[in-house]
Amino acid sequence: MAKNHIRPGKTMPYTAGSDITMGTVIEFVDMIGIALADIANGATGELAITEVWELTKETGVTISQGDQVYWDADNNRVDKTNTNIPCGKAWAGAAENATKVQVLLNV
Repeated sequence: MAKNHIRPGKTMPYTAGSDITMGTVIEFVDMIGIALADIANGATGELAITEVWELTKETGVTISQGDQVYWDADNNRVDKTNTNIPCGKAWAGAAENATKVQVLLNV
C-alpha cells in the first residue's frame, strides 16, 4: 500500500457539535454524510459518504432513475432544486406521491 494512503473513503470521521442520532443527515457545502451511529456532542463518529441510502423525498416531485438530486437542509428532504446541497444520483425512480427515494450518495 502506498504510504500516503489514508483510508478507503466510504466513511468520514466527524466531530459532533451537538448530539446526533444514527441515520441523521449531516450537511456540508456540496455533499452530505449520514451518521452510522449516535454521536455525542464533542465526540467523533463515522459518517457514510457513499453507497445507496433511502432518504425522505419532497412529495409533488417526480424523480427518475439517474437524476441528480439535492438535499433541502431547511426541510430535511431530497428534491431536484439545484440551489440546494448536491447529495447524489437517484438509484431508483420515485413517483410524485412517494415519500422516500433511494440515493447513491455524493456522485
